[in-house]
Amino acid sequence: MFRAIGIGQSRSLASSAAFNWILKDGLGRLSRCIYTASLASAFDTNLKRVRFSTSVLFSLSIGVELMTPVFPQYFLLLASIANIAKQISLSCYLATGSAVHRSFAVADNLGEVSAKAQIQTVCFDNLGLLLAVLLNMLFQNNQRLQASLPFVLYPIFSTIDLLGIYQGLKHINLQTLTKNRLEIILERWIENRQVPSPAEVSEEEGIDLFGSRASKRVWPIRIGCLDPKAQIRTQSIMAMQSLCNDDGYFITIELSSQGFRRTPKLGIVICLREGANSVDVITSLLQTCYIRKAFGNKRKDISITDLTLQDWSLLEGESKRAARDDFIELNKQMQEQGWIVKNVLLSAEEQVRYIFDINNQSFKL
Repeated sequence: MFRAIGIGQSRSLASSAAFNWILKDGLGRLSRCIYTASLASAFDTNLKRVRFSTSVLFSLSIGVELMTPVFPQYFLLLASIANIAKQISLSCYLATGSAVHRSFAVADNLGEVSAKAQIQTVCFDNLGLLLAVLLNMLFQNNQRLQASLPFVLYPIFSTIDLLGIYQGLKHINLQTLTKNRLEIILERWIENRQVPSPAEVSEEEGIDLFGSRASKRVWPIRIGCLDPKAQIRTQSIMAMQSLCNDDGYFITIELSSQGFRRTPKLGIVICLREGANSVDVITSLLQTCYIRKAFGNKRKDISITDLTLQDWSLLEGESKRAARDDFIELNKQMQEQGWIVKNVLLSAEEQVRYIFDINNQSFKL
C-alpha cells in the first residue's frame, strides 16, 4: 500500500504520497457529490430500488478492496474505485435513512428508532471484528489458510448481508405517495372500491431492482412531457387545443421507444400544468387508470389507428367524470388507511410542467 502511494521509493517525495492519497479520497467525495445531485428525487420516488442497488455496490467495493494485496502495483486504482463506490453507497444510506426510520416510528418516536438502528449497526460491527480476531487466532499457525480466509468468507457474508437487506426493505411500509404506489392504489380502488393499506401496497410494489414492472404492462402510464422524438399524435393535438383555464392537466396517447426498447410501444401520458397540486395528480392518474381499463375491456392488441377522435373524446370525457365523482370517497379512504395525500412525490422527469397562457391561449412546455 505504501509503495503504491509513493512511500519507500528513492525518488519519491512526501508531497507525492500525500497527493496520491488525497486524490483517492477526493475522487470518492466528488463522485458522492455528483451522484447525490443527479439522483436527489430518486431517493424519494425509488427509495427501495436505490437503497438495495447501492448496497450491492457497497458489497462489490469490499471485494475490490480485497484485491489490493493481490495486485499491490494497482493499489491506488483499486482503492480509488472502491472508495468511490463506498462514498456513493454512504450518500444513499444517509439520504434514505430518515425515510426508512420514519416508516417504523409508528408512535412518532423517530429519535428512538434512529438510536436503535445505530445500536444494531455498532453491535454487528463489533461482532464482525470479534469473529475476525477469533479466526485469525485460530489459523495463526497456517499463514496460507489465513491469507485465503477473506476470499472464502467474503462471498458468504456478502450474500447473507444482501439477503438481509432485501428482506428488510420488503417489510418497509412507506406511507408517502409516488406514481407507482398511487397506480397500485387506484387499480385496487377501481376493482373493488377499497383502498389498500401501505403494507399491501409494499408487498405488491416490491423492490423492482431493474425498474421493469411498469414497462412490461399493457398501456403503461407515464407522467411528464410529450416525447420530442416521437411523432405527435392527433389525440395530443386535440387535447392541447381543448385546454381551458380550469384544466390542471391533459391526457394523451404516445407511441415511443423509451429506454432500451427499440420497438415503439403504445402508452398513455399525463402532462401536468404549472402549479398543479396533489389533487390534480391523483385525479389525472385515476382518470388514466379508467382509460386503461376501458382499453383492456376491448382487447389488448388495440391499434392506435383503431381509435377515432370521437371515441377518444368520448372515453376521455367519461373517465374524467368518473374520476371526479370518485375523488372525495377515494381521498377519505386513503387518509383512513394512513396515506399522506397532501403531496405526491415525483421524479425529475415527472415534475416537468407545461405553461398555459390564458391571454394568448398558447401552450408551452
